[in-house]
Amino acid sequence: MSNSKQKILIVDDEPDILELIEYNLKKEGYQVFVANNGQEAVAEAKRSLPDLIILDIMMPKMDGIEACRIMRTMPEFKNTFMVFLTARSEEYSEIAGFNVGADDYIAKPIKPRALVSRINAILRRNSPSEELSDNKLEIGDLVIDREAYLVFQGGNKVVLAKKEFELLYLLASKPGKVYTREIILKNIWEDSVVVTNRTIDVHIRKLREKLGETYVSTVKGVGYKFELH
Repeated sequence: MSNSKQKILIVDDEPDILELIEYNLKKEGYQVFVANNGQEAVAEAKRSLPDLIILDIMMPKMDGIEACRIMRTMPEFKNTFMVFLTARSEEYSEIAGFNVGADDYIAKPIKPRALVSRINAILRRNSPSEELSDNKLEIGDLVIDREAYLVFQGGNKVVLAKKEFELLYLLASKPGKVYTREIILKNIWEDSVVVTNRTIDVHIRKLREKLGETYVSTVKGVGYKFELH
């Protein structure tokens, strides 16, 4: 299948890294754009409106974290996939990336086949085959009907409380995407002052009790994600 309609912006201050990634993604059929720092990334993203942005974290003028944070405040990039690329392995840098809205994290040194495979998988998260309509998702043996607030697993109805359902729908809407507790609180409980991280953990536990342990995974120190099986 051709990827020629999908656009990717690569942002890194190392020319050899840019060249390596650009070559492999163009070979895969993607339209590729490049930038050398965070400031250039924001400007180029506005021009090219990519489907996915690969951001190095450590860059001059503006780092990847700040560039991602800025773009996430812009309506046109609300649903754009953001992937961090970095040689740093410290847990705090991963947490910082997810906290500003990253969808995934790829470590250097770059392995071209693994990189292309990961990018293909990320862009498939919005595959039409996984969505029946704007209000209904079909993933694996689950059917999640947002309009009717109903969940079916293998054809059997699963009874969920309202917040449990909303949490499941949020996670399942983008399989593989890591949602931080902060983002979950904002989306599900909005500005409620009585809700804590413990509340989220309890709802996750209830989802696992009702659906099994395989669907919702914990990303230590960050949050939760829905695993596509």
